[in-house]
Amino acid sequence: MRQQRWFRITVLAVALFAINAVTRLVVRIGFDSTDTAQGRGSMVMFGLVALVLGALTFVWCQRRRPSDWLPDVGFGALGGMLLTVLAGPFLSGSEPFANGSGDFFAQVWLYAGCAIVGTVIGYWIAVMLAKDFRSRSLQAYTRAKTTRPRRVVRR
Repeated sequence: MRQQRWFRITVLAVALFAINAVTRLVVRIGFDSTDTAQGRGSMVMFGLVALVLGALTFVWCQRRRPSDWLPDVGFGALGGMLLTVLAGPFLSGSEPFANGSGDFFAQVWLYAGCAIVGTVIGYWIAVMLAKDFRSRSLQAYTRAKTTRPRRVVRR
């Protein structure tokens, strides 16, 4: 079951939603419901989303082709975003459109931007360190072509 694509996507979406849920509950329980605490909590949440997606991309791109890991990361982030903007506000005693559609779509754009930036930075670090799948494949090809085959000596 863990090898199936939908499982990886679902686990990623739930993990990203868990980041949001913990952040909302900490702000709701630990602080007064001021805009400052909510704003700082949102910044921490978006930073953690970018960090998690960057680290996951760095790990996944080392062993798999981009055509294998990119849809998983994309759909997982999309699922996490939908859970965050539609179900997340109920954890903090609000509703998704309580502050108007402007705040709702601002949260969607911020989440999408942080997800994209985190994924791109994770992939760029892997490419910069020559740890991505393509760089490793090219290194193996170069090693295979530059080493000479063993010379057979006949008697």
